[in-house]
Order: sequence, then C-alpha cells, then structure tokens
Amino acid sequence: MSTPAHPLVARARRLAQDLLAPEAERVDQEWVPASHLEAIRRSGLLGLNAPVEYGGSAAPASVAREVAEILAGACCSTWFVQTQHHTPVQTLANSDLPVRERLLGPLARGELLSGVAYAHLRSYPRIPVRVTRERGGHRFAGRVPWYSGWGLNDVMLLAGVCDGGEVVFAFVEAREQPGLRASQPLRLAALTAARTVSLELDGLWVPEEAVALRAPHDRWAATDRRKTLHASPAVFGVAEAALGLLDEDTAGPLRARLAEVRRAAYALADGPVPQEEPADRPTLRTQAYEVMRAATTAAVVAGGGRAMLLTGKAQRLAREGMFLLVQGQTEESRRAHLNSLAASVAPAHGPSTGRADTSA
Repeated sequence: MSTPAHPLVARARRLAQDLLAPEAERVDQEWVPASHLEAIRRSGLLGLNAPVEYGGSAAPASVAREVAEILAGACCSTWFVQTQHHTPVQTLANSDLPVRERLLGPLARGELLSGVAYAHLRSYPRIPVRVTRERGGHRFAGRVPWYSGWGLNDVMLLAGVCDGGEVVFAFVEAREQPGLRASQPLRLAALTAARTVSLELDGLWVPEEAVALRAPHDRWAATDRRKTLHASPAVFGVAEAALGLLDEDTAGPLRARLAEVRRAAYALADGPVPQEEPADRPTLRTQAYEVMRAATTAAVVAGGGRAMLLTGKAQRLAREGMFLLVQGQTEESRRAHLNSLAASVAPAHGPSTGRADTSA
C-alpha cells in the first residue's frame, strides 16, 4: 500500500495539474499572473517553512523539496517567483529583531509576498550595494543587478555591506520610492515571465526597525555557501517533466539515473553539517545538471521540428534548464561545473594524433 502524500504535496500536485502546467507555455511568453500566486497563497504553500504559531506549516525538508519539484516542473517561472518568498520567511523565523513580530505572520499566511535582493553579496569583496548608518536607520546605495517578481511582490528583503564588512538585511516595500528605481523588465532567454528587473539604489533610507539580520560577511557566506552547493529540487522537477515527454525506452535509463542522483543529493542535504564540506556536494549538484541536460535535450530531439515552436513544451523546459544552470551560482559552483564539463570530453588516453598506429 502506498503512503498517502503529505497534504501540502497533494495541494501542489492539484495546483500543478489544474492550473500551472496547462498555462505554462502562455505564461512563458507573457508574465506570471497575480492569479497564479493567489492560488499558491490559498493552497498554504507560501507558509511551507514558516513556524506554525505564525500561521505556517513548518513542513519537513523532504516535503518542501517535493513541492518545489512539482511546481518547477509545472511552470518554472511561477515556481521561481514564489520560491523567493521562503528565504525572507526563514530569515524572520531565525531573527530576534522587532521586524519578526511585524512581518512573519503576514508572510507566513501569504497576506504579503516577498522577494529577495541579496545575490550580489556573493561577489564580495566587490560591493555592489553599500550600506551606511544614518539617523535611526541605514542608507542603501548601489545597484542590484537582478530582482525577480517586480510588480508582484509586496516587500523585498534587501541586503548590502557596511564598510566594516558587516552585511545588513532589511525589509523594504517593493515599489519605486525616493532612492529606489527599477529598470524595465529584462528580456531573458528563459523566465522572462518572472518579471526580473535591476534596481538602482540612490541613498534609499531604511529605518532600523526594518532590519532583519546583521552578521559579518564571512559568517553569512559560510551558511549561504552550504545552500548553494546543494542540488536544487527545481533541477529534478524540470528533468522529471522532460522525461514525461519521452517513450519509456528512452526515459527509463534516464529516470533511473535521476532517481539515483536525487537520493544521494537529498541524503547529503539531510545529513549533519560537517566541519569541512564534502566534495560530494558540488559533484552531486553537477550530476543533477547533467541528468537534467540529458532529459531536456532528449525531449527536444524527440519533438523534432515541433520542439522549436514557442508553444512547444520541450523547448520551454530546455530553456528553463539553462536558467537553472546559473541560478544560485557562486564562483565555487561555477568552477566545479566547468571542470566537470571539461573532464567529460577529455580523451581517455591522451590526445589523438589523428594517424593510425602502423607499428604492429
């Protein structure tokens, strides 16, 4: 007898089957509609990792991963907008600052939707966004290269770096205001529908009571590094969706390999945090990419010329897979992936001379 799905997983599946997947090709060519995010809110998925006492579900990691796979496989653009919300929720859940009591409940219940503007911290010691203290608050100046969900989010979790190397995370209304200006939405090869813009910060003032986290950059980066080395559930979700477009002779071996890599990656994610990061983490992340690339490529090949139509599911999944190759990327993960790609095409016994061996 099979084990019943967790209620949140069951809701995610219904949402994917009834709304997200049928609309995915249209959304890909337009914008993620607010109605999609409202449906996710009604399902309770925005409170997936939020504390129960604040209106969330405090779901285990295994449930959160399965939900992410389902949503990403159905409509990666919608998944990407809503997945931004979970980091601010978790940041508040771990915070002891006053903003926790003001915002955690509304975010956990889905009354507010949050985005994130902190990936630029990974370029440190370069500082794209600088923070200075001023009269009961902070001023943010610089440029956020990527911000997704503009026009959909109510608030954003914005981060910058102080002169002493401390990172400051604070909540800001996600709208144009004095000191904050957004670009036109960026046209991207994939996930344009996620409404991604760049943000110009010209002395944006944020009150002290909006601050959710302060930490030395190296301490924050150590935690962030562990997260970015894990294989993303979205990679498995897009790969699984691509396999659904193939006949079983083609899909079978790829599905077995996908299950093998998924099991190993999730077992490592659930294990204890070691003093030294095991080499398995970037290796498994790269292996997940390779299975996804094989699956989406196979879907395009199987679809033939029809796969080139923008109404075709295979080409959308292939482009979404390309996006996931760089989502959450750091210098370390980039180097590990490039090394793996180079090794995969290296000759097994040294370079060939191109001449037959006639010495025998």
